[in-house]
Amino acid sequence: MFEDKIEAMNKQPNAADDNSGFEKRVYTVEEIMDILSIGKNTAYALVNSGVFHFVKVGGHYRISKKSFDRWLDNIDNESSGCQVCD
Repeated sequence: MFEDKIEAMNKQPNAADDNSGFEKRVYTVEEIMDILSIGKNTAYALVNSGVFHFVKVGGHYRISKKSFDRWLDNIDNESSGCQVCD
């Protein structure tokens, strides 16, 4: 399910890289929202929970694709359940 969304995103042309053949290395919060089918507040809570790496560039979050994908692949192996619960 998630893999299909991620694969489709990687196939989309990215204006920032000018179709130069580079693979996408970061996600935006909006892309995380789309991949996981979650709302904005939940997405920001997840990003700020520290379960994957991110940087803030000019007020915008950029989430490491490698770190996010690793987290997503291992989510079934986690025993804690909810990643953003208080």
